[in-house]
Amino acid sequence: MSHLFEQLTLRSVSLPNRIAVSPMCQYSSDDGYANDWHLVHLGSRAAGGAGLVLTEAAAVMPNGRISPKDLGLWSDDHIEPLARIVRFINGQGSIAGIQLAHAGRKASTAPPWEHRSGTLSEAEGGWQVVAPSPVPFDNGCSVPATLTEEEIRGVVDAFVCAAQRSLQAGFQVVEVHAAHGYLLHQFLSPLSNHRTDSFGGSFENRTRLLRTIVAEVRKVWPDNLPLLVRISATDWVEGGWDPEQSVELVRQLLPLGVDLIDCSSGGGSPHAIMPLGSGYQTRFAEQIRRETGCRTGAVGLITSPAQADHIIRSGQADVVLLARELLRDPHWPLRAARELGYLTPWPAQYLRAAPANTPAYPVRSSAE
Repeated sequence: MSHLFEQLTLRSVSLPNRIAVSPMCQYSSDDGYANDWHLVHLGSRAAGGAGLVLTEAAAVMPNGRISPKDLGLWSDDHIEPLARIVRFINGQGSIAGIQLAHAGRKASTAPPWEHRSGTLSEAEGGWQVVAPSPVPFDNGCSVPATLTEEEIRGVVDAFVCAAQRSLQAGFQVVEVHAAHGYLLHQFLSPLSNHRTDSFGGSFENRTRLLRTIVAEVRKVWPDNLPLLVRISATDWVEGGWDPEQSVELVRQLLPLGVDLIDCSSGGGSPHAIMPLGSGYQTRFAEQIRRETGCRTGAVGLITSPAQADHIIRSGQADVVLLARELLRDPHWPLRAARELGYLTPWPAQYLRAAPANTPAYPVRSSAE
């Protein structure tokens, strides 16, 4: 029986525990570049004991950013600032992963703390948003330009190039973001995809872009490194994307080389009613794991060590991904180990506060 502090091996990569830092947008980049904020934000979670540290969504194209302040990986110049962060994360004994994304019709918005709704105009630093169909996300959002088939091929190429840059930066895990109402989810859901060509209509057509991106990324992503996909298992809207379609999608992704499905939900419709509560999305991870045999990650209001350990022990998921709880407490994994009675490595610099006999990660500099 697995538990929260048991290793998990995905291909050649062994996560030291089952705790992952869920991708969390920081809206702190200039022109897509990672900076000191990202180093401290991600590095502190690695020092805090998370087994897998995933970056926020890194846009594969400039027009794929959620906001002008988003992280990006559309240029070779973005590689070294990320490599610096990867070196530090690895030095703490954690595994560094990156999430690749395109926001589609939900792009070109202001950072949330500016409290400006809708799509930014060009005068405000925004741009023309794109989508599978000319359907705006909500009132106040601009009508997206419909992607042509040639432009869709450009999106595929952008994901592939970003994956290659991720490898050059030293990441050992890559995650394709197909959730939360962003571009790949927009193609999956009949709520946002009204196309009548080979990328719309039937389930087979609506899933084509994601399947193509996964297959093409897998060609350039080494066989010994894991590939993850984040999905929204349901739109929480009648007639939208649902758990049954998610199960079938995962069955089709497995032969393409996907190693774990990061199971979230919602984000595709502003009118969705989500039954928020402790662990409210865990059942999707459990269903997909049970019905497909694919490893899964559970996310969503997971807060206590006992709750997280139960999710792993009961076979609901193979990994738990924490977001807000790790913002509140970057050292949550170390506290969880103490509460659950496990000895897990601490940074050597922090050993004076650790339980007796706690092992230490070696002291390393980010330059190593």
